[in-house]
This record gives sequence, C-alpha cells and structure tokens, in this order.
Amino acid sequence: MSRLETLPDVPSSGHAAMKPAKGLSIGQYLIRRLQDYGIRDAFGIPGDYILGFYAQLSKSPVRVVGCTREDCAGFAADAYARINGMGAVVVTYCVGGLSVCNSTAGAYAEKSPVVVISGSPGVGERVNNPLLHHKVKDFRTQFEVFEKLCVACTELNDPVIAFREIDRVLDTAARFKRPVYIEIPRDMVEVVPHISHTWQKSESQSDQQAADEAADEAAVLLANAQRPVIIAGVEIHRFALQDKVIGLAEKLGMPMAATLLGKSVVPEKHPLYIGLYEGAMGHAEVTKFVEESDCVLLLGAFMTDINLGIFTANLDPAKCIYVTSEQLRIRHHHYHGVELGDFLDKLAARKLQLVSRPIPAAIKKPKEKFSLKPKAPLTIRRMIARIDEQIGQDTIVIADIGDSLFAATELTIHQRTEFISPAYYTSMGFGVPAALGALTARPKSRVLVICGDGAFQMTGMELSNIIRAGYDPVVIVLDNHGYGTERFLHAGEWDFNEINPWKYSELPGILGGGTGYEVRTEGEFATAMEKAWADRKGLSLIHAHIPVGDSSDALRRLADRLKHRI
Repeated sequence: MSRLETLPDVPSSGHAAMKPAKGLSIGQYLIRRLQDYGIRDAFGIPGDYILGFYAQLSKSPVRVVGCTREDCAGFAADAYARINGMGAVVVTYCVGGLSVCNSTAGAYAEKSPVVVISGSPGVGERVNNPLLHHKVKDFRTQFEVFEKLCVACTELNDPVIAFREIDRVLDTAARFKRPVYIEIPRDMVEVVPHISHTWQKSESQSDQQAADEAADEAAVLLANAQRPVIIAGVEIHRFALQDKVIGLAEKLGMPMAATLLGKSVVPEKHPLYIGLYEGAMGHAEVTKFVEESDCVLLLGAFMTDINLGIFTANLDPAKCIYVTSEQLRIRHHHYHGVELGDFLDKLAARKLQLVSRPIPAAIKKPKEKFSLKPKAPLTIRRMIARIDEQIGQDTIVIADIGDSLFAATELTIHQRTEFISPAYYTSMGFGVPAALGALTARPKSRVLVICGDGAFQMTGMELSNIIRAGYDPVVIVLDNHGYGTERFLHAGEWDFNEINPWKYSELPGILGGGTGYEVRTEGEFATAMEKAWADRKGLSLIHAHIPVGDSSDALRRLADRLKHRI
C-alpha cells in the first residue's frame, strides 16, 4: 500500500477545501481526516479487531504511540488534545474500548476533543449472532456505552455513508470540544466506496440579533458597574479565545480571576490577574474581591462543585453575565443561539468606559523569596514554594488529583494554559500518562508532573513508554503512604487508605532509563530538583517523602467543606 498523502495542518475553526476522496478506503479516509485536524499522533494498544487499521496507520504520516493500558492511552490522548487541539486513541473491541471508558468520560466532562477509534468484529462475521471473543451481550453493547460518554458516535458499517459519517463526527468534536466515538468493523477498513465524496465544512453561526441584544444588555450592566470583574474558565482555552478575553480585559481595565479547572487560561503574571476564585476554598482576599463585585463576567466557566469551592461561592445571579459555549445568561435573561466567541467580539465592539477598579495590595503583593532550610523535613507547602522558583516560560505543569492538585494551585504559571489537571472529573492516575501525551504534542517543553503515591501506583508504569520515547519529564511522587485526601475527608485510622510502599526512586533503573532521587529534607529536595532540571537526557523521578499528616491549606479548606457529607 502506498503512503497516504500528507495534508497540511489546518485549524479546526476553518479547514481548507478537501480534495475529492477518490480511491481511498474507509480506513485511509479516516486517517486523512485526522490529519486535517492536526492529529499527528494516535495513542493506543493493538488488538486483532483493529490490526488492519493499525497497519494503515503505520504506513501513514500519523505516528502510533503505544501505551501500557488503554485507560493510559485515553489520558495521554486527552492531554495531547488539550495542547494540540484534538487527540486520538485507537483500541480493539470491548476489552480495549471498555477499558478506555473512564478517560473518555473525563474528556467529556472537561471538554477535551478526543477521537476514540475502536475496531470491532466484521459485518460478515456477525451472521447468526455467533459468540465471538471480546463480545459482551450483543454486538451493540460497546457502541451504546460510548453513546453515553461522547457527543457523537458512528459505526462505519455502510460504505455509502461512511465518509459522510466520519466528517460529521469529527466536525462535531471540533465544534463542541468533546470526545467522539468511531467504530470500524475490521472487514470495512480496506473497503473503497464506489461513490464520489467531497468534504463540506459544517458551519455554525450565531443568531446575530440575539448576539447584539445580549452584548447591549451586558454593556449596560458593565457601564453602570463600580466593581466589575472577569472570571475566565477552561472553555476560553478549548475554543482558543485567550487573546479575545485578554484584549477585552485590557480594553476595559477589568481585573481577571480564573477557575481551578481554568488555571493558567490567562497568564498568571498579567497585571490584571488576581488569582483563582474557588469560593470559601480559595484565598480570602480573592474571594472577597470577587464576591464584592457588582458585575461578574463569567466567561467559559463550568459551575462545578470544585470550581465553586463545594458550592460555597457567593455569586448573585442578578449581578452575573454567564457565557459559555452552551448557554448565555445575563441576570435572569437567557439568550439562545449565541457563540461564545461572537459574544466576545460584539461586546468588545461596544464603546465602553468602565470605572477603574484598583486591585488590593494584599492580592498583588509579591511572593516571599524562598529561603532554604536544608535539614528541615520536606512538607508540601515548602516543596511547592521551591518548585515555584524553578518553573519558567516553557514549563508545562501536570497535576494529578489530591494534594498534588490542591497544593499546585499555589504555583505561578508563566504562560497561558500551561497547567493541566482533571480538576473537575478528578480521576486519579491522570498525571503520568498525561505527560506522555503532552510531550508527544510538544517534545521540547519542560514537563513537570506532581503525582501522589496512590495515583502513581495506578498508572505510573506509563513511564516505560516515556523512557522508550526518550522524553525528559521531571516526575515528583509525593509519598505519604496512601490516600492522603481521603484521610482528611474521613477522619479516623482506616486501613483502606494505606498502600504498599514502593521504592519509587529505583524504577528508572528497573524500566531501563532515567535517574531516580529519594528525598526527605528540603536540602535533599532542592539538590534533586537542580540536578533533575538540568538533565535533559531523560526521565528524572523524585521520590519525595511527606509526613502523613501534612497537607496544603487548600486541601484542608476542601476537607472542611466536604467531610460533613461523608
């Protein structure tokens, strides 16, 4: 088979005209369309129902990145999508597809456009409903599961409509920034449809009258406000609207906060940035500043329990302009059919002059310079303070769930959208596979992973493929002998929160690459960080011993809010 023609990368917001798909098989056309959306790499594990498609991938410009488990492949594709714009995971039927369900659910919850491609038994094999291996209940089981987890699904079992279905599903992923599912029976991969097909771009337009009316009402509220503020959420990144939001804030002189899921969606060193708004979970100065506002412009923010500090946020709907890709509400008025980007354009076009709102010195005061105490036992708070001095312009921070995330909220991210974490779906085990995805998308970046020992034991063996690829992340494993967050949420001595201790620093040697460090004091950690940061030859893994009762302030505030429900 000849190598597929390489098409230029084209942003999902506006594809070039597609060449007629003459002589392409269904599998080849799918690969060409993946390339159209800038997908250069696909993650997964081969299996007999998908081997034919894997063979086509191996002869195409799309690189296949092998993973240790399907859920790891899903996490890697998710992180890749967050950086690259769209990602793909390719697995076999049921034993592979059902294993990737959790990471797909996380991608749906947090709006990450991952294309899940699964092989399945051939159409010709299904006659008389045989008991084929991997089958569960019936041949539609896996498809019906993914209908609950994805924004669009298709089974490519009809050559007449297969190309059109591929277009529909991929365009839906690009439009809604959520995962989609494509199932390809193995006897359809090489089928060449005898039809003429040219891709037609799917257009999505705002209701201009509704958009104008919404912008007019928002402009009146902002013009009359004495204490306005912007809260930017993760959709600002997903839809590549950072420049528009920053431009609007600068034009109007409006201070900007971010949600936890949207951390670093705007540069955290921007003079108008005030920090994360998390209700009672967050810093008191930021919470007070936001909740005293008489007009809150919420842009692309999910109103989740974590983002809202376990629903401790005190935001008056009568003072809010709430705009996402799915809804637009100004006070108690709802506007339908208005795109988030179009609303920002309309609002920016209004002639507005707002009252200048000074940012309190307590919010903008510089952080204290870290002063090393070499012999002091290492704590999470001090560790984060040391890391904050280390990270720079090219650093991508990946925080797994638990105190890895809550402590890392104190880090200052230099560039926009350089902080990655499943901060809404909160699935443990995201961090290490996400590093594989992030480095595949952007190999020259300095990737730092902060991961608890419990989460690491779930998916940490994905380091094997990171080493295989020659990538050089710095991975910090926080060892407090188990599930630290649960200990704070559920008081008492419970054996189920304990885990078997591993010699994490010895894993690079076992896996065949990289350097391991074991640290217990601030001095040991500082030395390990300096050596790891300077080492670009391969993986650096720092095994950081943390006292069992230690935690970040953010985790303690979260536990205070949640423990009464448990």
